[in-house]
Amino acid sequence: MNQQTQAMYDKMRAKLEKVVPDVELRIKAEIAVEINALKVERNAVILGHNYMEPALFYSIPDFAGDSLDLSRKAAQTDKDVIVFCGVKFMAETAKILNPTKTVLLPSDKAGCSLAAAITADDVRALKARFPGVPVVTYVNTYADVKAESDICCTSSNAKAVVESLHTDKVIFLPDEYLGGNVARDLGWKIIYPDIALTPAPLPITGEGGTLIGWKGRCEVHEKFTVNDIQTVRAQFPDVAVLSHPECSPEVTAASDFSGSTNAMIKYVKESHAPQYLVLTECAMGDNIAAANPEKDMLRLCMVRCPHMNTITMEDTLNALKFNRYEIDVPEEIRVRAARSVQRMIGIG
Repeated sequence: MNQQTQAMYDKMRAKLEKVVPDVELRIKAEIAVEINALKVERNAVILGHNYMEPALFYSIPDFAGDSLDLSRKAAQTDKDVIVFCGVKFMAETAKILNPTKTVLLPSDKAGCSLAAAITADDVRALKARFPGVPVVTYVNTYADVKAESDICCTSSNAKAVVESLHTDKVIFLPDEYLGGNVARDLGWKIIYPDIALTPAPLPITGEGGTLIGWKGRCEVHEKFTVNDIQTVRAQFPDVAVLSHPECSPEVTAASDFSGSTNAMIKYVKESHAPQYLVLTECAMGDNIAAANPEKDMLRLCMVRCPHMNTITMEDTLNALKFNRYEIDVPEEIRVRAARSVQRMIGIG
């Protein structure tokens, strides 16, 4: 093991010796050194989402975080190449903000069940049914859907984005559960119209604010239930339960804290519960455990996003070696999507 590889191995082992087997750390350290050399050669920046597997997360990203944080970093970079260790809609967002740069996604299989739950045609149909009602679209969508929207949001600023519109009627897409959580926090009702059965414009009746939602779900977060929480609390009564806002409103209501991935990381770091249960993608649980070795992190189950799981260190190396897989967004779509994304970034 040469000096550079030894230094990388030592760095990774300091964080991950209780999380990742030593033999894996030795192999991944060699790959990480090669990636970092190519990164310099190609004037590249690597962005790593919080859901990346620990060996990758703690070695090669220049910036790691949630989707809003990484969107901001993508908008600010002066590098020629952006390698996005995340899923396709995230890499698209980086391209939307950096049209002249090369954006690479290490896997061509890194999709998203939530992003696939809605199309641009669906958004146009909703706008026809509810003319004049602004459209807020979760950043977990593809570029053509963002292009049909007035503003995007993330799980960390969704409520603030809706409030920024100063209206009591908003189309909120596509996450059924995030929409339900936002509606509850606002004290609004949420409806889910069947646009296929309602071809004409629809009136919205009743008092108070209304979110017009869509029944898309994250295939990871929809798996968590209130019964899961109750079962863990029966054994660990003082556990702090954290849930992502893509979990159902019933799950977030039964939790001690609900927030974005960055917000959950901060909560664990700054609080002092006897145990923690984090209800989100399981690689992030490993990453939080690695960052907080003194904290007792419980594991409910292994719920790994199959799309995030396709991003490996080996494929990240090949992305830089072979310029794959390059993300392209048609300019007409990109310009319109960029307005929605930039408005999102401007919301605190």
